[in-house]
Amino acid sequence: MEKTENPSTLALNRVHSIRAAAQPDVFIVHCNITDIHGRTYDCDYGLQPDDPHGLAPSIRQWMLDKPTFPIGIYVPPTVEEVRAGMPSLTARQFRLGLVNAGISQSTVAAIVAELPAGPDRDKAQIEWEYATTFNRTHPLIATIGAALGLAGDQIDEMWQAAASL
Repeated sequence: MEKTENPSTLALNRVHSIRAAAQPDVFIVHCNITDIHGRTYDCDYGLQPDDPHGLAPSIRQWMLDKPTFPIGIYVPPTVEEVRAGMPSLTARQFRLGLVNAGISQSTVAAIVAELPAGPDRDKAQIEWEYATTFNRTHPLIATIGAALGLAGDQIDEMWQAAASL
């Protein structure tokens, strides 16, 4: 196991993998470190160009000492991963976002009421009426979007707009 000391008392114990990030000359380094409290653990460290702080100098030196260490290519997140990372909306944000997009609360309530009778409709009605937060990947969002004829990217745009309300 390799150990590189950093003047800030952080220690780089081992590098497991390195992958490129979306930005040029930025890397995500999966490594084992010892923090300033003496705790040792694995983590992902974002290495920025010309960053003189934290473990950056130690990692940069480690990379110079091991020029043949493989660096994984950047793989952009899938649409599902992007959606899973979208912020939750409060009920207020969600409903105002719908209104701003020209979709009334009564339209959504009618869509929910038109679902086939049974537990799924009951759950959807409870979610619509009583949820205090909404997540982009919740099945109700896809159901309402499909009933309104909205494509996933249209819902994404509305979601992002509502997040700032």
